[in-house]
Amino acid sequence: MADSAPILIAYDGSPSADHAIHEAGRLLAGRQALVVAVYQQGVGFELAELPATSIGAPPAPIDIRAALDVDQELAERSQMMAQHGAVLAREAGLEAEALAVADDEDMPVSETIVNVAREQSADAIVMGAHGHSRLSEAVLGSTSRNVIRGAPCPVVIARPVQAR
Repeated sequence: MADSAPILIAYDGSPSADHAIHEAGRLLAGRQALVVAVYQQGVGFELAELPATSIGAPPAPIDIRAALDVDQELAERSQMMAQHGAVLAREAGLEAEALAVADDEDMPVSETIVNVAREQSADAIVMGAHGHSRLSEAVLGSTSRNVIRGAPCPVVIARPVQAR
């Protein structure tokens, strides 16, 4: 039953993302899956440039080694998160691999997910729905909504079942 094109599972380690993996396994067992965790590249350098105090002091000198260490730690944690998601996906019946993807600081996570789906010729994108209120979603935007708008393939948003 495994096709050559994978399904892409956007994974952030949240309970919603865990639920999405479970639902993907229930619906698409036996399929190839790529579990993708996105992290922001360059955070270490952004932190190094923060002012030392809030009263307008000039930015602290950049400690390149520390900035690189922060970025390396983020990359490693993202890879571990993607690997954890891949384990969950295999337990759910998918043939899963993990991928951590560095996000450009000027690019929304949703665009990174869509780009990876295009590069991998994904058959579908699966992601969890986060429970935001209408007001916060209108103000902050929605990764899910933006993925749906830009995706080159069907998008499955797994919503946890609410207790009645």
